[in-house]
Amino acid sequence: MSTLPKIAWIGLGIMGAPMAENLIKAGYPVTGHTLEQDKLDRLAAAGGTPAASIAEAVREADVVVTMVPASPQVEAIAYGPDGILENARRGALLIDMSSITPQTSVDLAAAAAGKGIRVLDAPVSGGEAGAVEAVLSIMVGGAQEDFDAAYPLFEALGKTIVRCGPHGSGQTVKAANQLIVAVNIQACAEAVVFLEKSGVDLSAALDVLNGGLAGSTVLTRKKDNFLNRDFAPGFRIDLHHKDMGIVTDAARAVGAALPTGTLVASLVAALRAQGDGGLDHSALLRGVERLSGHTTG
Repeated sequence: MSTLPKIAWIGLGIMGAPMAENLIKAGYPVTGHTLEQDKLDRLAAAGGTPAASIAEAVREADVVVTMVPASPQVEAIAYGPDGILENARRGALLIDMSSITPQTSVDLAAAAAGKGIRVLDAPVSGGEAGAVEAVLSIMVGGAQEDFDAAYPLFEALGKTIVRCGPHGSGQTVKAANQLIVAVNIQACAEAVVFLEKSGVDLSAALDVLNGGLAGSTVLTRKKDNFLNRDFAPGFRIDLHHKDMGIVTDAARAVGAALPTGTLVASLVAALRAQGDGGLDHSALLRGVERLSGHTTG
């Protein structure tokens, strides 16, 4: 029997499934719940234990980890008679790794405290590849002692693990992350169209650009997407649209101007309105191509 904490994992999507599997590989006993049977089957094949409900998953857990798309989903699984707060044991640690509004995280922590449940907000960056390879960047908000207790678990999921401050701080840093990523992808997409229309060898150009000051993790991760026009979702436009709404609203609340971010948020929204919301965020290239007179398939 494992002496490691018992984990309940809620949400087994593109990010959640490989993350839960990495905990299983690290020796953690993982019980998981999600709405899709095929994802529960995948968890079982990896050595985890499927649960038919949230209540069943969390009842005996030392740590509950959630990874769902947005604030409404976090609230849906956390609150109510069938939710986490009513069914997890007192003293459990709830780690929400979703990307949601900072205020949702603050409110969740306050509600959980009344049930004797500790909370960390711990959103991640690195996309599907980072989740699979366990090299995510994890930005955490919450009490230092809870962060310290969770650190070994985080080490099984990522490489850069930083407590950023009190509850909600992780989500604030994640919002800034998504701002930088979106602007970076947009700049890369514009460069790709410019280079191609100029008749330059695109692969060679991206290689040399990525070796200099223009280089970035975004360009490294998304180069093949651009070259092959492969927009299978690692992180969907729909989700980045949600995140750009979070960062623009949060910036307005604190009085921070986001002139470039606001423009890119509009371009992400336009791409979504054109039916590309289910594609990877590297599909911002399609928006630049349309603006440049190129008809995308």
